[in-house]
Amino acid sequence: MNTDIVFNYQNKVALVTGAATGIGLATAKAFAKAGASLVLVGRHIDTIQKSAKELENLGIKVLAIACDVAKEEQVKHMMDEIVASFGKLDFAYNNAGVMSRNTETSDFTTDEWNLVMNINLTGMRNCMKYQLLQMKKQGYGAIVNCSSMGGLKGAKGLSAYSASKFGILGLTRSAALEYAGEGIRINAVCPGFVHTPMEKTVSGGSDKVLKAMAETVPAKRFCEPEEIGDAVLWLCSSGATMVIGQSIAIDGGITT
Repeated sequence: MNTDIVFNYQNKVALVTGAATGIGLATAKAFAKAGASLVLVGRHIDTIQKSAKELENLGIKVLAIACDVAKEEQVKHMMDEIVASFGKLDFAYNNAGVMSRNTETSDFTTDEWNLVMNINLTGMRNCMKYQLLQMKKQGYGAIVNCSSMGGLKGAKGLSAYSASKFGILGLTRSAALEYAGEGIRINAVCPGFVHTPMEKTVSGGSDKVLKAMAETVPAKRFCEPEEIGDAVLWLCSSGATMVIGQSIAIDGGITT
């Protein structure tokens, strides 16, 4: 994280889904350094608890929850736990997602399509539903959804992934209009190529492929997870109070 960027989120509660690794974990660390209490959510409790212990060393309260966001009943239970523990939810960063297999659209199986849609899009809707119900009670809150540059432009061989990420932007913009008058702001970030475990899915673990991918970026490099976290914290801050329903591309200029 850029140490020149300072946020003060003491006495705030932030939820991050998909928080075990990559962008989710980097954003959780950014919230922690800003003083926020944290809720870390992932599918596997052991990895989430490991991340939680690391962040607790910063002297903040951390709640680790195992949750499959594609299952609405688990998401409801997650929110019940958050409210029982903290009594409120100030910020939510919905980051949980999966990458689809790189193949032509006609070769996707129905099961593959459903898996990507259930986690990336339906899972996003599930999280937003219960976050919004709580934030409506409070009369305030900020939600940031993780889309992708694949939600801003086509992605050859990744039609399921791209379709789900386009869908997230439609969901974000529509909900943002619905709740803007209730003190709740909803926006999205659209990361480009980022140094995370997911990059291996795209590159096949090839350094040569990664180098070639970086050369397609006007900035000539991949994003770092912390750079996405900086944008998420800004969107939750008082510096972005009139930023509503926006899709912020953080891709080194690819979609410019």
